[in-house]
Amino acid sequence: MAGKLLLFRRYLPYNPPMFTDTHCHLADPALLPQLPEVLAAARAANVCRFIVPATCRADWAAVLALGAADIHSAIGIHPWFAAEAGADDLAALSQLLTQHPQALVGEIGLDFLHQNPSNAARTRQISLFEQQLRLAEQHRRPVIIHNLKASAAIVGAVRTTRFSQGGIVHAFSGSLEEAQAFIRCGFKIGIGSLLLNPAAKKARQAAAALPLEHIVLETDKAGRGNWDMAAPQPAGAAPQPKPAQPAAGTRSADANSALPQVDKITIKDSTVTYRDGTPKVNDTGSGNKISKG
Repeated sequence: MAGKLLLFRRYLPYNPPMFTDTHCHLADPALLPQLPEVLAAARAANVCRFIVPATCRADWAAVLALGAADIHSAIGIHPWFAAEAGADDLAALSQLLTQHPQALVGEIGLDFLHQNPSNAARTRQISLFEQQLRLAEQHRRPVIIHNLKASAAIVGAVRTTRFSQGGIVHAFSGSLEEAQAFIRCGFKIGIGSLLLNPAAKKARQAAAALPLEHIVLETDKAGRGNWDMAAPQPAGAAPQPKPAQPAAGTRSADANSALPQVDKITIKDSTVTYRDGTPKVNDTGSGNKISKG
């Protein structure tokens, strides 16, 4: 019987899996001139849907303009822009969410790693994050969350605001305990090229242990480049130089090729080589102790 089934399957049409890049900065000014070619190449690799987040108010119009059947926009204020964000920005965000009922909220969140924020800066980030969570709850929108060294504070903010719309914790780099805490809050875990780095032990172990229904794939890229953790660029900003590309034959998680490869098999594959011979991204899991409940 098994032999007959195998023979029968030879004549069935093969339907390759379709993938969604749940975090890509397609509105980046450096990418827009070549956007049609990038999208065509991505679709040829069966990456057929895209979630495009904004980072600050200056981005919102460009990100919303990309909205289409297969491109889903998200608007919000990234924590790196928390210092200059004001009440008028939040009012404008709320108005745009009303005008664009399909838009998500993001990229929002907390970053306690970059620029070594002071206590006052952390308080400002948390306040802005909580206000955006409340807006997302009011408009019943999922959120795209940026998290660096701030897992416990993010879970705390979600609980404080009683946010219940879910979303994605993107570019996850933490432990299994952190991932499970986010899942209990209703979030999916976004994974990308970090898992191709053997040094990212906590994130790789977490992703290997999590059921696939809790994982989504992302590139966090602006096109073909191997974009590291450079600051997001508002629409209209001068294009920033791209970091060095991986050496030929190496794996990267760009929008054109890697999404179908980033799965539980490649998480366990430690054969990754970089041009300079060292890991490109360090394991930046927060290590924060998250209380249950």
